[in-house]
Amino acid sequence: MFYKPSEPHGMRHNPFNALVVPRPIGWISSMDVDGNVNLAPYSFFNALSYTPPHVMFAASGHHEQGGVKDTVHNVETQGEFVVNMVTLELVEAMNATSVPAPHEVDEFAYAGLQTEASEMVKPPRVAGSPVHLECRYVQTTRLPSIAPADNRVVFGEVIGIHIDDRVIEDGMVVWDKLRPVGRLGYLDYSPVETIMTHARPKWDEGNDKG
Repeated sequence: MFYKPSEPHGMRHNPFNALVVPRPIGWISSMDVDGNVNLAPYSFFNALSYTPPHVMFAASGHHEQGGVKDTVHNVETQGEFVVNMVTLELVEAMNATSVPAPHEVDEFAYAGLQTEASEMVKPPRVAGSPVHLECRYVQTTRLPSIAPADNRVVFGEVIGIHIDDRVIEDGMVVWDKLRPVGRLGYLDYSPVETIMTHARPKWDEGNDKG
């Protein structure tokens, strides 16, 4: 099939959501000016650079009570956030924190999660998550939107990284101990369970010769 995103596609759900997969999940913890904590997952998320490391997450909707989503508001006004890795053991809790809760609700408490203090930022970390990226807000880019969407991409610089020692062996992160989970679209998720290793090829200058 072929369809234009600006026209009806005739499928039960938007197929675009299921085509760029698997997507890493940015489980973002943030805090407002009064110290209220928020925790929410974003599957439009990724790492962007090495030196210094940057990440991004994108939000396209509004809060059901009006205004931008709590995470976006908190990050833009307070300038800090934490990315918590979603693992197979934490999927149910992650999904619970996707609830469209009122502004004042603490999603950590709602999902039965414990917090850990961060080192360099005020928002807490998800206890039990093996990886945390403490981030300083850099900027927001507004993308073209069709109402009622409000497409915003939020960028942050990673200024502190936590890795659970139990997932490190011989100076390397061990994937099958991490068991990270990605988003497949719709209501589907998938853990990383099969790993393939491919050495990056080197260019042989002789390949240029006919």
